[in-house]
This record gives sequence, C-alpha cells and structure tokens, in this order.
Amino acid sequence: MIPNVLTVAGSDSGGGAGIQADLKTMLALGVHGMSVVTAVTAQNSLGVQGAWELPVEAVRAQYRSVVDDIGVQAVKTGMLASAELVEAVAELIAGTNAPAVVDPVGVSKHGDALLAASALDAVRTKLLPAATVATPNLDEVAQIAGVRVESEREMRAAAAAVLEYGPRWVLIKGGHLPGDAVDLLTDGSEEHWLRAPRHDNRHTHGTGCTLASAIASGLAKGRSVPEAVVEAKEYVTGAVAAGFALGGGIGPVDHGWRFRTDV
Repeated sequence: MIPNVLTVAGSDSGGGAGIQADLKTMLALGVHGMSVVTAVTAQNSLGVQGAWELPVEAVRAQYRSVVDDIGVQAVKTGMLASAELVEAVAELIAGTNAPAVVDPVGVSKHGDALLAASALDAVRTKLLPAATVATPNLDEVAQIAGVRVESEREMRAAAAAVLEYGPRWVLIKGGHLPGDAVDLLTDGSEEHWLRAPRHDNRHTHGTGCTLASAIASGLAKGRSVPEAVVEAKEYVTGAVAAGFALGGGIGPVDHGWRFRTDV
C-alpha cells in the first residue's frame, strides 16, 4: 500500500509553495498526497497580491472527509491564516492517530504576512503541542518564541524555546544564516546537526513547504524522525540546487529534480 499523506495548507496560484508544492513533493517521494485547503492566495513570483481564508466548517469538512474514509499515515500543516483555523486544525490533528509535521508559516518568501498576529497565541498553545515535528525558520522562531538567532551557536537556545510549547521534536532551519545551510533537529535530549552546501541560486520559493512535506512523507513510510529529516534535507538540497526562474521574481525549487534526464 502507498502511504497517504495529508497537507493542510493554503493554495499558491503560482505553483511554487503551499499545497501545490506539498503535493509535488509527495509525488516525488512516492506517497499519495491529499489536501485540505485553508486559504486561497493570488500569488506569483513577485509576491502575494491577495489572500482569502476558507470558513472553519469548510476546512473541518475537508479534513474529516479524507481522514474518516481514506485514512492518513502523516499530516503536514502550513498556512493557517487565522486563530480560528489554527485552533480547528490543532484539534483535528490532535485527534488523528498519525504523526504531524507543523510548519508554522508566518510570512511568505517575499515578506507577505500569511498568519494574523492574533493567531500566534493559538499556534503556541494549541498547534505546537500537537506537533510531532515543528519546522520554524529563524523569522518564525522570533515571531513565536521571541528568540532572535544571528549565529549558529544561538540555534540551540532557539530550539529549547520552541520545545517549551510542546512539540516532540523541533527542526530549527538556519537557512537565513551565512555560510552552509545548517539546521538543528532536537527533542531536547538528542541533537542532530544537518549541513548542506549553500547553492548560489535565488530561486528558492517553496523551500519550507517542501521540507515539511518531505519530512511527513518519510514519517508516513515508517521512518524515525531523524531518518525522515535527514532524507528530507537531502531532497530539498537537490531541489534548491535545481531551482529555476519563473516570472519576473523569485522562482521555485524544482520538486522533480530527481526525474530530470536532460541535465
């Protein structure tokens, strides 16, 4: 049986991030991707021109429709937009017997807000406690935990601050720091530092969505958290290296890089 993975996230009309990136990642990694749309964005390589969240009852109905009939082996969350949606989704994943990867999306690659400020408390108190793995980048760590990271040695303190909110594991993504792309995975007792060379490629739209979906795909296959994160990091590193221009701004990572025969 092919493992089933459910993404609960917003739609990116440009196809580089959000549920579009999630489903492409899941296909590339050999799992069956399913989706619960939480919001619709008008979005391209230049930024987000508009965003409209769906009603809570529509999100809940999508989730129950998929989980109650098909079942899931892992869930991934992305853009949740409002406090009401965060609370509803947190309740849903807490009641689902499957690992949950929480990407606490706050802003887009272009700096556009994707989460209301009023939703931060719900992320801290409802969503993070339901997470098997939380995957904040450094901006999201500052937003959620008030910890600013400006060097690699400060990532350990950032991880400890996020773990205080209750996820079993946290992956602090250090991609915004200079030097190698280094991430820290920890559950508070064991640590895994993941390093990859930094590729000179500005086309990195969808990196966070892709990484979280890749982790969820690994967990759905029965991998341990460290195993799933290591495999996901390898996949994302290749996707970033193959990122391509699209439109007039920042292009997406290449979710199908492993399938290319012309490069």
